[in-house]
Amino acid sequence: MSGSAGTVRERLADEGGTAVIEFVWLAILLLVPLIYLVLCLARLQAGSYAVTQAARESARAFVTARDDVSASARSQSAADIAFSDQGFTGQGSLAVDCSAAPCLSPGASVTTEASVRVPLPLVPSFLREVVPLEVPVSATQVAPVPTYEVR
Repeated sequence: MSGSAGTVRERLADEGGTAVIEFVWLAILLLVPLIYLVLCLARLQAGSYAVTQAARESARAFVTARDDVSASARSQSAADIAFSDQGFTGQGSLAVDCSAAPCLSPGASVTTEASVRVPLPLVPSFLREVVPLEVPVSATQVAPVPTYEVR
């Protein structure tokens, strides 16, 4: 009887194999936040790419237009394509400012500012309503209107 009780005590006191369990739990506790950080940074980088491309391409589209009426539509279309390219369809905004009275006056400049609010990934919508979990990202581009181009 005491022989079997001694083996049970020995088995319970034996710590063989617990290092693997401790390593797995420690790896899970460290890797889950690290993976979430990488997901957040990747989404923020996509937002940064989206606003940079939207500002640049909308300014180019604006200054290469034939007239002011079509310039605004071309500029907005270029920004929409840039936003949807990075997964921000319908979420970005664009502001265009001109330095001259007709925007496409030779030698004038056109300033575009694109912005988007990047939501943090894997956050439920009910929590977003209570706490704003978005990061605003914006970019500005200044494009000169060609001086010697015939319109």
